[in-house]
Amino acid sequence: METKATKGVGAPLRRKEDHRHLRGKGQFVSDIRMPGILDVAFVRSPVAHGIVKSIEIPEQFKGRVFSASDFPHVKPIIAVPKVDGFKYSEHPALATDRVRFAGEPIAMAIGANRSEAEDVADAVLVDIEELPAVVDMLAATQPGAYVMREEWGDNVYVEKSNAYGDLDWARANAAVTVTREYRMNRQSAVPMEGRAILAVWDDRLDELLVYTGSQSPHQTRVGMAQALGIPERQLRLVTPDMGGGFGSKRVLYPEELMVAALALKLKKPVRWIDDKREHLLTAIHCREHHHKVTAYADSRGKVLGLEVEIWVDAGAYSHWPNGAFMETGMAARNIPGPYDIPNYRSRSYTVATNKSPIGAYRGVARPAACFTIERTIDEVAHAVGREPHLVRMENMVPPEAMPFRNVTALVFDTGDYAESVRRAATLINFDAVRARQKNPEADGRLIGVGFASFTEQTAHGCGEWVSRGTPVIPGYETATARMMTDGSLMLMVGIVSHGQGMETSLAQIAHEELGIDPMHISVRHGDTQVSAFGMGTFASRSMVMCGGAVAKACRALRAKMAAIAAHVLKCDVAQLRFEDCVIHGPQGSIGYEEIGRIAHLRQEILPKGMDPLLEITATYEPAVDSGVFTYATQAAVVAVDPDTGKVEILDYAVIEDCGTVVNPLIVDGQIIGGIAQGIGNALYEEIPYDENGQPLATTFADYLLPGAPEVPAIKIGHMMSPTPHTEYGMKGMGEGGAISPPAAIANAIRDALLQMGGEINETPMTPRRVRAAVERALANKHKEVSP
Repeated sequence: METKATKGVGAPLRRKEDHRHLRGKGQFVSDIRMPGILDVAFVRSPVAHGIVKSIEIPEQFKGRVFSASDFPHVKPIIAVPKVDGFKYSEHPALATDRVRFAGEPIAMAIGANRSEAEDVADAVLVDIEELPAVVDMLAATQPGAYVMREEWGDNVYVEKSNAYGDLDWARANAAVTVTREYRMNRQSAVPMEGRAILAVWDDRLDELLVYTGSQSPHQTRVGMAQALGIPERQLRLVTPDMGGGFGSKRVLYPEELMVAALALKLKKPVRWIDDKREHLLTAIHCREHHHKVTAYADSRGKVLGLEVEIWVDAGAYSHWPNGAFMETGMAARNIPGPYDIPNYRSRSYTVATNKSPIGAYRGVARPAACFTIERTIDEVAHAVGREPHLVRMENMVPPEAMPFRNVTALVFDTGDYAESVRRAATLINFDAVRARQKNPEADGRLIGVGFASFTEQTAHGCGEWVSRGTPVIPGYETATARMMTDGSLMLMVGIVSHGQGMETSLAQIAHEELGIDPMHISVRHGDTQVSAFGMGTFASRSMVMCGGAVAKACRALRAKMAAIAAHVLKCDVAQLRFEDCVIHGPQGSIGYEEIGRIAHLRQEILPKGMDPLLEITATYEPAVDSGVFTYATQAAVVAVDPDTGKVEILDYAVIEDCGTVVNPLIVDGQIIGGIAQGIGNALYEEIPYDENGQPLATTFADYLLPGAPEVPAIKIGHMMSPTPHTEYGMKGMGEGGAISPPAAIANAIRDALLQMGGEINETPMTPRRVRAAVERALANKHKEVSP
């Protein structure tokens, strides 16, 4: 007999979906074939800012090129958050009178294949009067800066200030003051599968069928229907298999909207699949932060207060559904980290520039927030002459204080933060690293070790989203559990799996409640006409929210099954026992297949007054709406070549606590994948812009990604502090791996360069930047010894 422990919550099951993927049987948008498909190529702006004077279409291509004038009914994309002082932007799906970033779509061309469509697009001539480009977010906020939207009067979407406690007291009582500036440069999410959409009008169903890789198909349908001006009942979105998203597929893109609009117009199947250059050029960007922080601490390094200024380059438009303010808001609230810091003041600026819009990417502002606080904690430790990991532990919220409301009103539910640092130090073999540093390396490289800790707010409820002012409140999730006539089970859910194994882990939860083998449970997701409305996959919420909904629906289903069984077996419900898909009573038993048959085909056997069918739809939100907090400490050992600036990661360890773990294999895979992306953030990935607003990394020749040789074997340790606020004590953890690698690696590099006085506070920490840090340190040393 298979027990819940071997297949339910906590079981390390291999992923069900891998059976099709490893055999090449997955189906992604680009795998879907239809007769007469027209491929689309977009005519894009070659300049960052300008006035569109004319669009000239060669005579032979008229009827195959479409501009905004061909779609007068299509509305611009608008997101208006409920945030005081926020200036919203109208984002035309195809540019009309003005373009605001290089790559912005102006027109679309069609062909029998992509190559033909590109040839048509290349023949279109667009006359643009170029205007000055706003590129530097710090300069853009200065008096006299060029303003890209005259009606705004400045280049700031929103400016916010917050003060907590008594910072003046902290300043007056500080034995140590540390001031630093940190910068995280612009990136792209770069999922394995880029954006893709196929739209076709279905005359039989009187609806537009849209296949698209969306993390939130129900939400996207709302925005798309509004912009197209059609009823939602006539719009069906289907997300098939998806090759990653990481936040980049949770917005309504102009390209998606216009492919749908063209399919409506032509009543033919229309498809667009972006190439990697288009993706790097125009998919939402992320991570471009500049922080200035001053920390006030006592003589042992206890932080008494923090003062921060935050700038985020949000690009040219505010995307739908959440707008451009999310990064600054989350950074401001999360910079205090897992620490008990009583006094805090922040000021933030969300800045508009002539770049691709910024959006959510795995971690959403928290990698920058973590970088700022963790680098600062290390600098405080250096200032007081103590080991950084010990200072870190002494500043942390202690376990006996849980639940703990921190200085920015985040409520930490459970955990032992300092213990995660202790275990990470053991896992990385900290004492051995310190011993190794006492002797020079034969190759001249310098060894360093660094730590970084964080908390990750997951599964945010209604109140949290309301407090943020988001126009859509994703505070719940839905699931439908349907037992068939043969006793098999189907789950229909509103979230989407974009590679994180939800078909397996949700089936494990159903097994926990009903005992059905996960391999005999079908999970349907990503189809707006199949499941009840759901919010989608983002914000480390899917397992807690949708898993909770599945548990709730299955329990209700079990209760109805028990009532039928008790009626048939002529006993009380309390006398029943569920085992191996059979319900046992004192005088007999009945299998799930017979229960299913009675509920659907033999209504006369049901208890009097009971409705037929075995189908339950449930919604779920956690018991608290402030979210539940996963936490972790990551540690890195690096070797730095001071002559070239090259950094090699020698060892990497993580201690993570995400409450009750549903599937350890999937959790470890999420951690490793997140750390790999965090290493890219730390050492490789960047999209720089020149002074004219031209992106300088639009191919993989310039945009570097870590590969297998650059990602070391990751040592993983788990702690488990279940939260009382969710089903089974689960917490979300999908983003955590990506949050702290930049900080841990930066602290390790700083440790390696400590004796010469070198430090680096900008990502990615490329050989050029590391070598520059070495040169600055050597120059300062030279000044110190010069007479």
